[in-house]
Amino acid sequence: EQYVYPIHRLDRKTSGLLLFALDAPTAAAIQNAIIQQEIHKEYLAIVRGYFPESILVDHPLQNDRMKTQEAVTAFQLLQTTELPIPFGKHATSRYSLIRAFPKTGRMHQIRKHCNHLRHPIIGDRPHGCNKQNKLFKEKWNMTQMLLHAHKMKLTHPASKRELVLEAAPSDIFQKSLDLLKLRL
Repeated sequence: EQYVYPIHRLDRKTSGLLLFALDAPTAAAIQNAIIQQEIHKEYLAIVRGYFPESILVDHPLQNDRMKTQEAVTAFQLLQTTELPIPFGKHATSRYSLIRAFPKTGRMHQIRKHCNHLRHPIIGDRPHGCNKQNKLFKEKWNMTQMLLHAHKMKLTHPASKRELVLEAAPSDIFQKSLDLLKLRL
C-alpha cells in the first residue's frame, strides 16, 4: 500500500490529467513549481460561439471566501463549427474548440474566464449557459462539462528530466467533437 500526494486535482466535472507524487518532498517541489508558474498546463474545451483567435485574460476572481485573487489564462482557438440548429434568435448554433493555458490556479478559473468572455463551456453549471446545456441534454442526452485537462509539462524535481504528460479526451468529449464535426 502506497500513500500518494495529490498535486494536480480537477473539478469533479472536468475530465483529464491528474498528478500525484509518491513522497512529500517531491509533492512540495512540484507544488512550488506550480506556484512559480514553471509548469505548463493545457486544457481543451468546447465553448458557445466563435471564440477569438487568441486572447490573454487577466481578470481577478473571487474565491469561496469572497477574497479577490489574481487570475490569468491564455486562450487559443483551434477550430469553429456551425450547426443548422436554430437557437434563440439565431438561425444556427456556433461552437469553438479551444485550448486554455492557465497561468494561475484559481478555483473554476478557466470556466469563469470563458463565461467572462461570453463563451461559456458547454455543460458547465453554474458558470455556463443553461439554454445551451438544455439543448445538449435534449438533442444528444449529454450533461457532462466539455472541459478536459489535456497536457502538462514539468521538470521532474529529482531526475531533472522534462516530463510531458498527456491524457486522451474522454469518450464523452470525443463524442462531442464528433457530433460537432470538430477535430483535434
